[in-house]
Amino acid sequence: MFSRLKLVNFKAWSDTGDIALRPLTMLLGTNSSGKSTLIQSILLLKQTARSPDRTVHLNLGGDEVNDLFNFGGFDDVLNCSSDGRNFSIEFDFDNQGASRIKTGSFQCTYGQTSSGSVAVQALTLKAEGRQFKAIRRGKGAFSIQVDEEQQPRAKGRNYEPERSIAFSADAIALLDKDGQLVEDLSLAIRQELERVIYLGPLRRKPERDYPWNKSKPGDVGSDGRGAVDALLASALLRGDDQNYVVKGVSRWLNRMGVADRLEVRQQGRSNRYELIIHRNGLASNLRDVGIGLSQVLPVLVVAYFAPKGSTILLEEPEIHLHPLAQSVLAELFVDVSQERSVQFIVETHSEHLFRRMQTLIANQKISSTDAAMYFVERNDKSAELCTLEIDDFGRVKNWPENFFGDVLGETREQARLIFERRKAPSQ
Repeated sequence: MFSRLKLVNFKAWSDTGDIALRPLTMLLGTNSSGKSTLIQSILLLKQTARSPDRTVHLNLGGDEVNDLFNFGGFDDVLNCSSDGRNFSIEFDFDNQGASRIKTGSFQCTYGQTSSGSVAVQALTLKAEGRQFKAIRRGKGAFSIQVDEEQQPRAKGRNYEPERSIAFSADAIALLDKDGQLVEDLSLAIRQELERVIYLGPLRRKPERDYPWNKSKPGDVGSDGRGAVDALLASALLRGDDQNYVVKGVSRWLNRMGVADRLEVRQQGRSNRYELIIHRNGLASNLRDVGIGLSQVLPVLVVAYFAPKGSTILLEEPEIHLHPLAQSVLAELFVDVSQERSVQFIVETHSEHLFRRMQTLIANQKISSTDAAMYFVERNDKSAELCTLEIDDFGRVKNWPENFFGDVLGETREQARLIFERRKAPSQ
């Protein structure tokens, strides 16, 4: 789980400051304010860490098949109001994987080389009270520094970091006994990034039927393209978790009031299958029901298909849903986060989702310390972050101006118009 994030001179942000990330973190705010950038920074590191080229410093994307996001060039990532030519990303994590490193910290500053490529300027890894740095010197050489030592252990081009997160093999050998700690720390960071799952706001439209090659997908994809395969694998592949995803999805569709249950149905003896939605005694093909159901389906699937301990990044999970269903999403995030040790970082515009979160905190379904809420708005050329102070009764102590529009002002205006119309003489 990610426990802290900080961006400096990254896209919309001059400096986010330290952002506390909880098991359930909600990002709210105006359009084009910088909410999605917070999610994108994690995606950038994930697609860099899984790059087949271990010498790459930062994978800005461009491969439509393998990359999660196309960031463009260096100047597209650098904050436009920045005086310098560097940007940085840093985070803390609590690792639930197999690595012996359970907590650690990553910080990396990036710049641009004379050839125009992105290069690490300084990489700092921390764990167990220790600190290790790889700092760029002239002509592509790097120096290795440990803790507060004034003099570097060594300098050379062979100490260049790999994929932003790992020290080179020569650097590991140089550090001798400390080398194993650095290697374990890099592995823990890689595992944390591998457990990141992203579902974007633009999801695929439903089909009338789907081919299936009887295999389990690796993930659902940023547009939900693998959600149906995950459902088919859950329903039709034998195993301890058979029907686990289908049952979980059906349960939440029912609680949202959009379906009684979901069924996977094979078309004769072919390799094509259809998703059947049961509601009020009627059975309908997924293609023949409202678009909202098909759009929320990948959200429900990823909640149960993601391995335990995953971090799920969601953008606008509420898209095309009616208000009641939007509010039930808050219950989904709380229940699944606690049941499966899954972290949710959610970018949303839904007042209904937020209001239900307040109620869940008041009902002690989740503590205010396990949920973090942020409001993001644009101030000139940079984004600003407001941490919403929420007490144990779900009350917000520091409402930003026009947080969800001027609701009280609208009510006053309606009352004024009613009074004036009743007062006016009849025509």
